[in-house]
Amino acid sequence: MADIDIPESLIELERAAWTEQQAGALTVATAAAVQQAITDHAAATSGASRYQVEAALKKLVRHPAGS
Repeated sequence: MADIDIPESLIELERAAWTEQQAGALTVATAAAVQQAITDHAAATSGASRYQVEAALKKLVRHPAGS
C-alpha cells in the first residue's frame, strides 16, 4: 500500500473511536463521524480510495509499532 497522508485531525478522531470501542462504548455518532471524515479525506486526495485511507488509518492507530 502506498503511503497515504493522513491529517492529525483524522488520526485523533479514529483514536477517540478506538478508545470508545475498546471500552464497549462506541456510539453511532462517533462511528459515523469517523466514516464521514474518511470518505471526505479520500475524496479530497487523489490516488487513495476510501478503503485504502481507512486501512492505513486503522493500522496507524491500532498497530502504531508496525507503521
